[in-house]
Order: sequence, then structure tokens, then C-alpha cells
Amino acid sequence: MHDAPPASPAPLAPEPEPLSHGLKQHHLTMLGLGGVIGAGLFVGSGAGIAVAGPGIVLSYLIAGTLAMLVMRMLGEMSAAIPASGAFSVHAERALGRWAGFSVGWLYWFLLVVVLAVEATGAAQIAHGWAPGVPQWGWVLIFMIVFTLANLAAVKNFGEFEFWFAALKVGAIVLFLVLGTLAILGRLPDTDPVGMANLSGQGGFLPNGWGGVVSGVLAVVFAFGGLEVVTIAAAESDDPARNVARAVRSAVWRILFFYVGSMLVIVTLLPWTSMKPGQSPYVAVLDSIGVPAAGQIMNIVVFVALLSALNANLYGSSRMVFSLAERGEAPKGLLKVSGGGVPRRAVLASVAFGFVSVLLNLKWPDSVFLYMLNAVGAVLLFVWGLIAVSQLRLRRRIEREAPETLTLRMWGFPWLTWTALAAMAAVLVLMLTDDGARPQVLWSGAATGAVLLVAWVREVRTKRR
Repeated sequence: MHDAPPASPAPLAPEPEPLSHGLKQHHLTMLGLGGVIGAGLFVGSGAGIAVAGPGIVLSYLIAGTLAMLVMRMLGEMSAAIPASGAFSVHAERALGRWAGFSVGWLYWFLLVVVLAVEATGAAQIAHGWAPGVPQWGWVLIFMIVFTLANLAAVKNFGEFEFWFAALKVGAIVLFLVLGTLAILGRLPDTDPVGMANLSGQGGFLPNGWGGVVSGVLAVVFAFGGLEVVTIAAAESDDPARNVARAVRSAVWRILFFYVGSMLVIVTLLPWTSMKPGQSPYVAVLDSIGVPAAGQIMNIVVFVALLSALNANLYGSSRMVFSLAERGEAPKGLLKVSGGGVPRRAVLASVAFGFVSVLLNLKWPDSVFLYMLNAVGAVLLFVWGLIAVSQLRLRRRIEREAPETLTLRMWGFPWLTWTALAAMAAVLVLMLTDDGARPQVLWSGAATGAVLLVAWVREVRTKRR
């Protein structure tokens, strides 16, 4: 048997895809803004405040800056090489088939598992409003509605996400306005609060820089979801231009929303009053006299969960479709409707999503918990491959197609290396944290299993 000849690098631009181009610029812009604003911010931020105190502002600033750098890298590559597989395609072009296969399937697994958490969370809220419908019934309704929306024209997905994101962004802006007025004492029955809550109860860093670091671990994964905008861009009328504009408009505003919200919260209320699992947003709205604050925030969280469910179903279907295009998933998933929708890919993703939901409802503290831990740190692996791919592709794009570099990574290559070092640091810190360690270990095992499959496929290919 002769050695196989060295494989030539894959062309930068993938073959044109048979998908629809029904998404508009306003869909992508709002998807970029709203895709990352979810229950992790509205509810999960309480856990970060509990460990970092007012220093949570710095935790969000650090985590948000890392997410911004990753999005800038991804935006650069997606503007130059638009594809429904986004970073999976970029990884394949930069590092080889094994990388595209690994990051694509890991990201798909991440989305369909997290989808179960979102469907269950939304069902719990809806069951509280209408207890006559069992929780599993609400899950079934949500899954059917969003499956049908994703099986229809892609414009439906865009319209759903546009209005979902508009509500979330509107809620954040209104919260910032009311909070700022309360801080200044401009609302009825309020007095200026000054800096008492920032400097009292142990000061701005009551648990030192260790608390800030713990806060980063608690909030960094809340920034997951931004990646979907680069997947969706491939189905817009002008992918390169639209993804560049969406990334530019999203990154700074998202950081402002997150950091600004935390600053309002810890300025208005003592950080010691925050409890994990309880929304600090509700606490602030209650403190300034907004009636039915809990129900208002329940509505916002409900919409955020449905938005994430919709986006994850869309993102997972396009990722597995892209894998099938490159021979990394069954070819049967390539069937596309007359309207340019990969319906079999949608059904395959929602089918596994249903399995995840059933496991979450039946064994939330055993089988599903292991699955959730198995994807807990996968986002960092995806981000890491995005950074490595950008390091490799940037030089190649400059040589072969410099005119496509319409959006450039800041401070290349130094900021890319800095982001990689920060991701490695987060993983190391997670290993030292008793609560986060199982996620790293299970996610490491899942990543290792996918990499093993990718390696076996490479070996088989070379022997043919």
C-alpha cells in the first residue's frame, strides 16, 4: 500500500449552498443583540453577585471582553468565508477535516442538550400560569410550534427572533433607565443612593480578586449564543456585508447592557441581599416600587427561554446540514425544501432535542445531569478553536483574498493569543473549583471521544 499524497488545502470559499437567503439585515442585527441576552443574565447573575459582590461589574467586564474578542475573530472569518457551518467550516479550512468535524458535532450536541433546559424552564413558567396543562404538555407545545416555524421559510425564524430580541433589548433598556433614575433619586419616593452600596458590606471587592475570578466562572457561559448570528448570516442576501455589520453593532452594545445592568443592581441594592437562583432584576424592580415586578420578569425570562430554544434549534439544524455537506454527517440530511429549508436537518435536531427533554423531565438529577455536564465547558473548546482557526486563516486570507477582509480582528495576532490564554486560564480555574470541576472533566471526556472518532476517520481516509 502506497502512502497517500499530501492533501492540498481546501479552497477558502466553500461551494454555494442551496439554502434560502430570506434573512434581512435587521434580523441579523437584532439576533446579534438579543441572542446572548437570556435567562443566564436575568436570573443566573444572582449567583455571580453572591460570590463577587460589587466586583461582579469587573467579572462581567472581563468575561464580556473575552466574548467580544471571540466574536470579532468569528466576524472576520465569517465576513471573508460566509457559510452555514460558520466556525466548523473555518476550522476545517484552517486545521483540517478533524477540526471541522470535532467542533461541528460538539457544538451541535451542546445546542440540542441546552435546548432541553430552555424548553423545560419555559414550561415551568407556563405551568405556573396555567396549571391545568401539565409541564410535559407545555414542552410538547413549544417544541411543535418552533419545529413548524423552522420547517417553514427561514424568514419565519428571523421574524420570531427579531421580536423576541426586541422585547429583551427593550426590557434591558427600560431597566437601565429606571435604575439610573432611582440611583439619582428622580423617581417618586426615592432618594439619591450615592456610593454606599459600592463601598459598604466589605467594599467594592469584599472577597478580593478571588471573588472577581469566581464571578467570571459564574457568568462567562452566559455569553454563549452570539455564535448563531454568524451561522444565520449565510442565509442573508449579502452574507459578508451583513455579518460584519451585525458583529460591529452587537459587541459593544451587549457589553454595555451586561456591565451597565450589573452596575445599576449593585449600586441600588446591598450585594449581601442577593441570593443565587433569585433574579436580582426582580429585587431592583421591587425596591423602586414597580408593581408585579416578579410577573413582569417572569414574562421576560419566558420570552428569553423561547428565543434561545428557537435559535438553538435553528443553529443546530444548520450546523448538522453543513456537516452533511462536507461528508461529516449522513448525506440524507442534505434534503432541502423548495423554499431552501434543510427540513431533515431540522427534524434530526429536534428529534434529539425531544430525547434530551424527556431525559430532563424523567432523570434531571442523574442521566440528564451527566449530559449537561458533558457540554458544560464545550463552549470554551469551540471558542478556542475559533481563535486558533483565526490565527491560521488570517495569513492565508491576506495572501489569497485580501479584498474579503472587510472586518479585521483588533490587535492581531496579540489579542488573539491573549484571548486563548484567557480561555486556558478559565479552564484551569474551573478545575480548581469544586462546583465547576465535574463540567470540565465530563466535557473533556466528550471532547476526547469526538476527537477519537475524528482521528479514526482520518486514519481510514488515508488508508483508502
